[in-house]
Amino acid sequence: MAAALDVKDALEGFLGEVREFQGEVKALVKQQEERVVMLDRKMTGYGRPPLSQAAEVGVPHRRAFGAYLRTGDDDGLRGLVLEGKAMTSSVAADGGYLVDPQTAETVKSMLVSTASLRAIAQVVQVEAASFDVLVDRSEVGSGWATETGAQAETATPLLERVSIALHELSAMPKASQRLLDDSAFDVEGWLAGKIATRFLRAESAAFVSGDGVDKPRGFLTVPKVANATWAWGSLGYVPSGAASDFATTNPADCIINLVYALGAEYRANASFVMNSKTAGAVRKMKDADGRFLWSDGLAAGEPARLMGYPVLVCEDMPDIAANAHAIAFGDFRAGYTIAERPDLRILRDPFSAKPHVLFYASKRVGGDVTDYAAIKLLKFAVS
Repeated sequence: MAAALDVKDALEGFLGEVREFQGEVKALVKQQEERVVMLDRKMTGYGRPPLSQAAEVGVPHRRAFGAYLRTGDDDGLRGLVLEGKAMTSSVAADGGYLVDPQTAETVKSMLVSTASLRAIAQVVQVEAASFDVLVDRSEVGSGWATETGAQAETATPLLERVSIALHELSAMPKASQRLLDDSAFDVEGWLAGKIATRFLRAESAAFVSGDGVDKPRGFLTVPKVANATWAWGSLGYVPSGAASDFATTNPADCIINLVYALGAEYRANASFVMNSKTAGAVRKMKDADGRFLWSDGLAAGEPARLMGYPVLVCEDMPDIAANAHAIAFGDFRAGYTIAERPDLRILRDPFSAKPHVLFYASKRVGGDVTDYAAIKLLKFAVS
């Protein structure tokens, strides 16, 4: 009996030692886990979770650009190797840095997807201060010749040079330093959205009504003459038939006149351009058989059509009013050219508006009419 008690006491003592050993092992494991977490936080920089940091290993441009925007640390940007066509210029010595390719592509897509003349005009990217377009606006003369008669001299073709200067478009949004320090804040998305919105409004208006002074020249600011007396260097117009509206009788006739005022060689790729108010009035028009001239796109994303031609609803076009050229029709890919540099520059200024940080973004863009025969206008006037 005594032997059994001794065995029981020994077994309980052994089990107690085992439980004590297990407790020590768990404490050591927990301590090591805390050390690993602490080291991981130090290595991830701004307190981002390890999974978030691991997901960004493949985008060094984004991580370096985010660090520059939040803290002004440019070491990561200086160590990057610029590759591909999205970044074509080296980092300037004045502290300007090119936006990383992913952010620049975001801005570009937002510009193209909105109702700007970019959607139908010719857009070229250049590396110079201007872009010259050569336009052949005449044909070689010809004539019938006899077998023995003298050959008369024929007309020589004429070339026109249109020089499009690039102007600087800028935006300067700001954010508080505290907001930039917040690691959960999407700095790149915020900056791209602010710049795209500001640039879109400015350049879209300039392509339509810009005066050409430190900005693109809009197609509505060139000289305009009645289409019957049209000459190179001006845009021809046809009247609506009423002083400040469509004619009361057969109001759709002016739309038909506008379409056929444009040369047949341009009509195949032609589009209408007007704002929403004008579109609201035009889409009510019917032909002599009671059919609407306006038809909506058959699929999602397709533009509406007027007399079979696509319509770009551009809010920068003027409203219907006396002597207003509220509707344009033409082949804008031939008639209007937008030239731009492919790079977007960002300057970070943490001093001028403390406690906010200013971001000065700039881009160079220009635009002008390159073929005066490719665009016709509808003027709201009697004649």
